[in-house]
Amino acid sequence: MSSPTGPTPGLPVRMPRPRQSGRHRRPEPVAAPEGAPALVLTVPGVPSAAIRSLAEEVVSIARSELPGLEAAIGYLDGDDAEYPTLTTVLSRVTALRAERYEIAVAAGREVAAPAGPAAVVVPLLAGPDSGLTRRIRQAVMDAGNNAELTDVLGPHPLLAEGLHVRLSEAGLARADRARLFTVATAADGIILATVGGEEAVQTAGITGMLLAARLAVPVMAAALDQDGSIAAVAEQLRGAGAEQLALAPYLIGPELAEGLLEVAAKEAGCAASEPLGAYPAIGKLVLSQYMSALGIAPQQGAPAL
Repeated sequence: MSSPTGPTPGLPVRMPRPRQSGRHRRPEPVAAPEGAPALVLTVPGVPSAAIRSLAEEVVSIARSELPGLEAAIGYLDGDDAEYPTLTTVLSRVTALRAERYEIAVAAGREVAAPAGPAAVVVPLLAGPDSGLTRRIRQAVMDAGNNAELTDVLGPHPLLAEGLHVRLSEAGLARADRARLFTVATAADGIILATVGGEEAVQTAGITGMLLAARLAVPVMAAALDQDGSIAAVAEQLRGAGAEQLALAPYLIGPELAEGLLEVAAKEAGCAASEPLGAYPAIGKLVLSQYMSALGIAPQQGAPAL
């Protein structure tokens, strides 16, 4: 009960909860700006149901991190039926933006005419591949050059984390150095396998240094698509004292030709872990590239990627 002068004495009074301050304050939620370009994830390689599932999971992670995000998937080698090509997806995104503007004008709303890119294209690639990048850029041009193309996802510490997880899942590395947990099959030398030529090998080497720091074993990058590269690096690691090697693909998966990893592992005489796949950090890195292209700051209180 209450009186004209306020609450009855003795009864609790509900007060507004003060805003938490300091380093542990709950971060303000960040949402995609209204009218922001769509995120178009570009998937290389021959599409399949498994690859589509992987791409959809990556997009789902990105959407969960940025509510309101409009996202689509374009396949570099799609068939425009079950797997839409990148050019087709970009054309649809551009047409949809124009249609929404026309509907808003017809409804009497005061809206600005569409300006800037209709989409931000993020390649689903851990490292550089000049051949694939050239094809992606051509697809963007074929769709009207109305999209911004970002860089690939690596090098990045989160990719080193993902590689560590995949190696531990295969029983080729300890899950956590701090626990001093021993694995009988743990490798004492890692071949970081990539595709895309010398530039890709050099970029993989940067993430390789981060992985080496996590595992406390030597890590060297090699090219799956260069004859003799894997065998040469395996010999170099063994010459440096490594006795049990492991092959870690610095790849997400769709860009990896079928059977190539198995041939390389046999060539090196060692076991291999799985590609990075839809490891949660991949979705976060895709979103990070999108947000950087738009100049959107990461959520306050959250670590920048």
